[in-house]
Amino acid sequence: MKKIVVLSDTHKNVKAILRLAEIMDESDMVIHLGDHFSDMDDFEALLKGKLYRVHGNCDFGAQKEIVLEVEGVKIFATHGDLYGVKSGTERLYKRAKELGCDLALYGHTHIAKIEERDGITLINPGCATSLAPTKTFCYLVIAGKKITAVINDKTIG
Repeated sequence: MKKIVVLSDTHKNVKAILRLAEIMDESDMVIHLGDHFSDMDDFEALLKGKLYRVHGNCDFGAQKEIVLEVEGVKIFATHGDLYGVKSGTERLYKRAKELGCDLALYGHTHIAKIEERDGITLINPGCATSLAPTKTFCYLVIAGKKITAVINDKTIG
C-alpha cells in the first residue's frame, strides 16, 4: 500500500503546503502538478527523494509530464494545460490511454475533480490558494490495483 499526496496550483501559497508537512512526511510520495513548481523547493529535504514534480504553464522548464508506476498502477502526471483540460478531459484521457496508464493526475483548472472513464481514473486535486472556491489537495492510496482518492478541503483551508 502506498500513500500519496497530490498538489497543484499552489501559486506561492507556501503556508498551505506547510500545513501539509506532517501528512507529506508520513506519505510514500508527494506529487506536485505545477504552477509554482518551485514552491516545493524548501520541502525537498523533508521529503527525502519522494517528491515528483511537473511544470505548469506558470513555470519554466521542460518536464511537463511524467509516468510513474506504483503498486502495479501506471500513473500519468501533467499540469493539464497541454491537454486543454479547462475545456474538458477528453484529450487527457486519450493520452493516458495511449500511455497505458490506469490513473491520470492533472491540475490547471483549480477545481478538484475525480472521475472514472473506461477503467482510467482522472484526478484533479484542485488548488491550494484563494484562486479556487475551496483550497484542496488529494490524498491518494494505492493498494494493489485499487485506487482510493479523497479530495481534502479541511487541512489547508
